[in-house]
Amino acid sequence: MSLDATNWAWRVELSEKKGGCRMPLKRLILLSLADRAGEDHCCYPSMQRLEKDTGLERKTVLKIIAELLEDHLISDTGERKGSTKRVKVYRLNGVNGRETMPKTEQLQEKNLSEIVPETEQYQKRNDSVNGTLNSANNGTLNSAVNGTQNLPMNLPLESKNKKTWLCFKKLRQEIFLADPDLDFEMLMNSTWAEREKRAFEIYNAEKNLCDELMNFHFADWLINAYRTKYSNSNGHQKSNAPAEPKHLTEKQIQTFAQKLANHPEFAGKYAEPGESYEKLAARIAVKLEKPEQAKKWESYLKQVGFNGVLRGDTA
Repeated sequence: MSLDATNWAWRVELSEKKGGCRMPLKRLILLSLADRAGEDHCCYPSMQRLEKDTGLERKTVLKIIAELLEDHLISDTGERKGSTKRVKVYRLNGVNGRETMPKTEQLQEKNLSEIVPETEQYQKRNDSVNGTLNSANNGTLNSAVNGTQNLPMNLPLESKNKKTWLCFKKLRQEIFLADPDLDFEMLMNSTWAEREKRAFEIYNAEKNLCDELMNFHFADWLINAYRTKYSNSNGHQKSNAPAEPKHLTEKQIQTFAQKLANHPEFAGKYAEPGESYEKLAARIAVKLEKPEQAKKWESYLKQVGFNGVLRGDTA
């Protein structure tokens, strides 16, 4: 794993073309490639590995790889590895490693007196009248008792206690990219957030995902949990009476067709190669007009905000 490559994958600017893949999915593939990259910023994960890391289908992964190549974010080195010698080796373009960082400019045409204090100035700062910076009476800047600027106790809390994969900054960003209308603070301060976190960790215990992918998938996990289990909870116990089955209205069909077209798992399963989101949404809307088809997709509809039970007949 290359830390430089991972940092680059988080920060690089991505573009989204009409009919192309969504930016969050492209960044997910970049993070997976970066997680497999070496110090030379090259990687050669198999398609099976990328599918397992990201949870995306093969055709979606291939489509995103093609777009990343087109955007010159990665390039095919021409080298092939693996037991079959057919796995492509990709290079991540634009990664600035420590060996490529710009060198500090040398001090030139600088009067050293402007930088280094004169002896007289130094003595004035530390004389007995003004008090000394390192006086035993006033306390010292580098005292072991008072702490120093470079001791671990002055590092950010998240850096000191790196005992978990969870990063609130990255999680907030992923949730915002998925649904800007969701209140991050509300999700994290809810009574069920910790419960869902434990369930998520148990579910992914054997998958050996990197921290970046864990945060990416946890954002989807939280959003799905909120929409399907907790969004109707107002602090009161839910009624045990079953909801009355109903059909989708015309407005609901158009709304949910758009949402399903942007649902990564659904689009990866039902979209045709090269199909735009607009065409996919139009096809979905036609399908949702048939109650029996809408009933088959009821689990996906609930993931994008539908509440209730659908009737599977035309009556």
